[in-house]
Amino acid sequence: MKKLLSIFMPGNSFGKLFKITTFGESHGPAVGVVIDGVPAGLPLSVEDISFELSFRKPGRLYVSGRREKDEPEILSGIFNGRTTGAPITVIVRNTDVMSSLYEEVRYKPRPGHADLPYIMKYGYENWDYRGGGRASARETVGRVVAGAVAKKLLMLTDTWIAAHLRSLGPEELTEEVSFEEVLCSKYSPVRASKKSIEEKFEALVKSALQEGDSYGGIVEAIVKNPPIGLGDPVFDKIKADLAKAIMSIPAVVGFEYGLGFKMSKMRGSEANDEIIKKDGKLGWRYNYAGGILGGLTNGENIIIRCAFKPTSSIRKPQKTIDLRNLQETTISVIGRHDPAVAIRGVAVVEAMVALTLVDHAMRSDIIPKVKLKEDDVNLIQERWKRYVNACKPMEGSR
Repeated sequence: MKKLLSIFMPGNSFGKLFKITTFGESHGPAVGVVIDGVPAGLPLSVEDISFELSFRKPGRLYVSGRREKDEPEILSGIFNGRTTGAPITVIVRNTDVMSSLYEEVRYKPRPGHADLPYIMKYGYENWDYRGGGRASARETVGRVVAGAVAKKLLMLTDTWIAAHLRSLGPEELTEEVSFEEVLCSKYSPVRASKKSIEEKFEALVKSALQEGDSYGGIVEAIVKNPPIGLGDPVFDKIKADLAKAIMSIPAVVGFEYGLGFKMSKMRGSEANDEIIKKDGKLGWRYNYAGGILGGLTNGENIIIRCAFKPTSSIRKPQKTIDLRNLQETTISVIGRHDPAVAIRGVAVVEAMVALTLVDHAMRSDIIPKVKLKEDDVNLIQERWKRYVNACKPMEGSR
């Protein structure tokens, strides 16, 4: 019976062995996550989590003006600074809520939002209209919290994950970028990996803010040194689980890996990558497949991209229906919204990639399921320190 009930539970959880369940609403007391399946012995602190959260935090230049502190509180699963093997619960309190801004939304569902579908499914009387409720991107706080744990655990395999904004509106990065440049983009206010494109992105965001409009964008994530063989046939291919993970992020409307949709316009002789020997090992010359073949990781860098739609909450008047009288009307959405949700979406993409990979690494017995050895702990700590300190000299110069 318990197994049957779990099938029909609402989709608030992700993962099999490394499983997360997010909770909370945009204007509720707090948002958070329960993380189950973390092996015992992993050093984990508020500082570790805060580091990752800082890159999706609102109240900064070019993003939502909502002034949230985003200070994580660990409620369970940690003792003496290490995981115990029990579920880890982390909450982040909502401290800058302004629900009065959403009184008009209560009767006028916003175009491009989940408002009307939620009303149709759950009933008007059960719909939390304040800031979008559960459908708000505020929910992704829990994903980034869990992503911090996943990223740290992946240090055991020396797997690093970094993402950047590849395009914003009509502006697109056309240059090749290194993993180090992508990693350092976390200190760019628009998550750009090159100074030249950063200036163009900033100009677009400024124009959107002035006009009360918004832009969409494309986020690219790179996984350096992923374990070989992650993924299972047939329906649990790593590409399928990554696609689900990324497509579950609010405002994401498309996913691809490797050459992606470009392959649909190529011949097989062009798309097939040559197998070669590199440093005495088998590999691929160009990594057209983005590190995934047959649904399995092949040891090359994993490269994925996803498309974010423009932020739906804009000041420009849009047509809708007044639910009180079912008459046509207009709405101009006021509040504190991102002019380009893709900017803060970069941190969420990194988190969802990390969650997918760590879950598969545990399924493949590459990462222990129960307990970490002391040598493992020391290795993780040393690599995590390098990760946190990477690019810091650039922070003040950007």
